[in-house]
Amino acid sequence: MSLWPQKKYKTLTELVHACQRQEPRAQTLLYDRYKGRLMGICLRYARSLAEAEDIFQESLLRVFANIEEVKSPESVDGWVKAVVVRTAINYYHRTTRQELKNAPLDNLNNSLESNEYERIIDHIHFDALLGIINQLPDGYRLIINLHLIDGYTHTEIADMLSIADSTSRSQYMRGRNLLLTKLKELGITCHETN
Repeated sequence: MSLWPQKKYKTLTELVHACQRQEPRAQTLLYDRYKGRLMGICLRYARSLAEAEDIFQESLLRVFANIEEVKSPESVDGWVKAVVVRTAINYYHRTTRQELKNAPLDNLNNSLESNEYERIIDHIHFDALLGIINQLPDGYRLIINLHLIDGYTHTEIADMLSIADSTSRSQYMRGRNLLLTKLKELGITCHETN
């Protein structure tokens, strides 16, 4: 006899409501639904696999502890992602120095026009791009992930990291230029059209 009830959740709404009732089977199914994506997000923000695993575990605890906050179950995907990103940022705050707060604003090297940079980034394989981003220093990697990959504005990033909007912008530009330098080292200097 199985310890898990054989009840199946036919919709995401049913699954979320079951998790809000703290049904273990539903929690397992929700975990299975997100484990790959969540770990991928954690790996983008962490400096190591061990850190990513810590962020992942802490994120899951927060998801299950706060799932009653989800009022619209069909929006749970975005909510879960936001929980993971916030957890990664909190982890970053706890484990690293705030090099972003005191970063000088000079020496911004704009080596490529903005639209050329965007075309290169848009055409590179996503996994390859993430591998290069993961080689960046912590502060740059964090802001590149938040802005370029997750789509947060510099105002939102500044609020999340308790830094000035201008610091977010300057760190993004520096990270972007370092990313471009790494791409150039790999021989990627312009986008190719088919």
